[in-house]
This record gives sequence, structure tokens and C-alpha cells, in this order.
Amino acid sequence: MNANDTALVLIVDDEKQIHRFLRPALEAVGYRTLSAFDGAEGLRLAASQTPDIVLLDLGLPDMDGRILLVRLRAFSQVPIIVLSARDREAEKVASLDAGADDYVEKPFGLGELLARLRVVLRRHEQPPDTRQDETLACGPITLDPGRHEVRVDGEKVTLSPREYQLLAMMMRHADKVLTHRQLLTALWGPAHGANVQYLRVYIGQLRHKLGSAVAKMIATEPNVGYRLICVPA
Repeated sequence: MNANDTALVLIVDDEKQIHRFLRPALEAVGYRTLSAFDGAEGLRLAASQTPDIVLLDLGLPDMDGRILLVRLRAFSQVPIIVLSARDREAEKVASLDAGADDYVEKPFGLGELLARLRVVLRRHEQPPDTRQDETLACGPITLDPGRHEVRVDGEKVTLSPREYQLLAMMMRHADKVLTHRQLLTALWGPAHGANVQYLRVYIGQLRHKLGSAVAKMIATEPNVGYRLICVPA
């Protein structure tokens, strides 16, 4: 499978109108679709039909969508985009921490959803990093782990060890939302998973040092975390 709109999309949502809207819209641009109206059916189809990506609503009638997410992750690394209500930041964070690849807020536009689908599918097509010393690139940013060196448009940027670690983690997970807890736990350890102010300070310093044009690539996901935007939608 490649990201040229030929993916099989499993839609797990109990709202029939969502299926009536999404299936013809996705199929019109070349995607194949499957529908599940509860968690049990979603699990069965995910196991038997091996979709390329899952659109998962959290409010399912037979189980919490986050429980379904954890069960899916027990046997599959299929990309999962959570469909979440706009005012439920805690659910978004919990879903991302449990292994979701992205989220789209309800109500959403078709253009936004298609853009997220393309980005997530493209990211999953890329081979995983097999060498920790392999140079990473994201737009004008390059990071050379072997030399512990960061450049923007070829110009060297001096970062503190913690700023370097933060940028390296975001580049290794480019275009993916990383929650505050994921970043804090990776950089400072589990005891600091709730110290969001630490993160805000370092993100601010990192944006300043990378320059105003590049700083816009570090997107804030309000009350959730951060996303380094490398792949244009």
C-alpha cells in the first residue's frame, strides 16, 4: 500500500450519519472503506480485514474507545486517528498516550480529515530508523546525532543538551502529536510527567534558537502537546 489514496479505511463510530458522510466521501477520492458501529465489530474487522488505517470514535456503545485502542495495539500497529469532541482535551491526551497516531476534532471538515489521513499514511510508509546515528531532516532543519549537531538552512545552531534531546525526539516522531506526558517522561523521567511548565520553557527556548520562520514548524496542540510539522498536508 502507498499513500496515493488506495488505503483501506476502517471507520469505527456508532453514528450512522458519520458513516453516510465519510464512506462516499472517502471512496470518491479512491479509498476503500469498512464500517463498524461498535467496539466488538471494530476489533473483529481490524483482525480479519487488516485495514491500512482506522478512524476511531471514542464514544462507542459497548466499550470506551480508549479501551478499544489499547486492545487494537495489543496485536496491531495500524495507524489510528481518533475522532474526538472539541472540548475533551483529557480524552485526546489519554488516546495519544495509549497509542493513537493523531486526532481530529468533531465537527470536522472533509478537507482536514483527508489531509490528516495522507500525513499519517505517508509517515507509516517510511521505514523506521534503524540507526540511532542517522542524520534526521525536517524542512530546513538537519540533526546529526553522530556529531551532536543541529543546522538550519546549513547554519549551525547551538542548543543545550536538553533542547537537543527535545528536538531529536520531535524529529524522530515528525508530524505526530506528542503529548506533554510523553515528552516529559522521555526527557525528565516518569516523576516529571505532569510538570508541563518545564516543557513550555524549553519549547520557547528551542523556538527562539531555531529562528522565527522555523519556530512555526513547532505547533502547539492546546492542552495536549506539540507537533513538529515536516510533511505538508
